[in-house]
Amino acid sequence: MKNDRLKGKNILITGASGGIGAEMAALCAESGARLVLMARSIDKLEKLKDDLQARYQAEVLVYQLDVSDTNAIKIVFSDVFDRLGHVDILVNNAGFGIFRAAHEAPIEEIKSMFEVNVVGLMACTSMVLPIMRERRSGHIINIASQAGKMATPKSSVYSATKHAVLGYSNSLRMELDDLNIYVTTVNPGPIATNFFNIADEEGTYLKNIQRWVLKPEYVARQIVERMLTRTREINLPRWMNTTSIFYTLFPRVVERLGKRAFNQK
Repeated sequence: MKNDRLKGKNILITGASGGIGAEMAALCAESGARLVLMARSIDKLEKLKDDLQARYQAEVLVYQLDVSDTNAIKIVFSDVFDRLGHVDILVNNAGFGIFRAAHEAPIEEIKSMFEVNVVGLMACTSMVLPIMRERRSGHIINIASQAGKMATPKSSVYSATKHAVLGYSNSLRMELDDLNIYVTTVNPGPIATNFFNIADEEGTYLKNIQRWVLKPEYVARQIVERMLTRTREINLPRWMNTTSIFYTLFPRVVERLGKRAFNQK
């Protein structure tokens, strides 16, 4: 697929070394975008860069970055601005989760999840905002989760981080509404990526929900198709988002009826 709106645009994707990040990068390269890819694994990024250049003759910059390191974010983003001038689209895709009962979650694990999923996302966004505001143009896409709308057992910390992302994004959207800068949150259900290698240590949850797991290429396509459009949210799959809406309206009913399903982790 090609999105003609992306031709010649500067698109920065964090967490781009695999999963939906890498899939989005490929679709954006096919559409003629100039890419800035960031992740902790520079080897994977270099391999992806070589592949995209060979397939699409794409312009690709890669940076090793752990978004929990806010000082590194300042250094890396400053270099991007020196080389490209601005970022048209920022996709905050870096993040991780661990499924664990609340009383079993070590405080360092809790801090780490918030540093990556929330503070890192905010820090990256803060770096692109001044120039986007000056240009009165841009698109910020934050990868959240259905877990940010409907918490379940053993995901208390992860859900809390995604609740924070949704709250931040909703406020940011209103701040930027008159500046022609779009803010989109992506709220997918489970995706077949390496996410579960960390999140689901025992492998039981992924096995139990296998029939509902989304393909990363499908999720990436839904996101790239909506780049540079005024899209508030992308919710996948639709039936799961319907459950989230029902949960907001009738939380006691959903918690009672869904108890067995929620405890499959």
